[in-house]
Amino acid sequence: MGLSLCLAIGLAAACHALVAEARFIPSLSMSPTLAVGDRLVIEKVSYHLNPPHRFDIVVFKPPDVVEDLGYMDLSIPWIKRVIGLPGETVAVSHGHVFVDGKPIADPYPSEAPAYEMPGRKVPPGQLFVLGDNRNHSIDSHIWGTVAQDQVIGRACFRFWPPKRFGELQLPPPTLAARE
Repeated sequence: MGLSLCLAIGLAAACHALVAEARFIPSLSMSPTLAVGDRLVIEKVSYHLNPPHRFDIVVFKPPDVVEDLGYMDLSIPWIKRVIGLPGETVAVSHGHVFVDGKPIADPYPSEAPAYEMPGRKVPPGQLFVLGDNRNHSIDSHIWGTVAQDQVIGRACFRFWPPKRFGELQLPPPTLAARE
């Protein structure tokens, strides 16, 4: 009995550390996609095999600069959507997000960005991330990029509340804006 319990605890701990974990959404920064109180499964395996893709929802350790800006405790992981990949230039102008000079077809935000941001090149090994609640999200447009090695995993499934149960990822839109 004791050995079985130890094995079960060890297996659960290994799964949490290496494969998947549950996360709670504490803010409105990813609204309307994610709501306060949603509970998600964060899978940790895919980014060991392939890099993140545009529009993935990632959980990451926030960069040190956010603490300097007076935002949050660095021990609390953040969740945002990948917009810019290494080597790309991201800009925000006239309510649109541009990647390498082209507007992206981004169906996820709650409203168009009400701010301007000149082009910023995403350095190697970094990601440019934005919250879906563009005008109320503390994200890369404020503090810069996040290192890929700080990404904990990809949010893939909502298990709470039951009425919103299901996969999070929509089919990725194309880079060009919708007509």
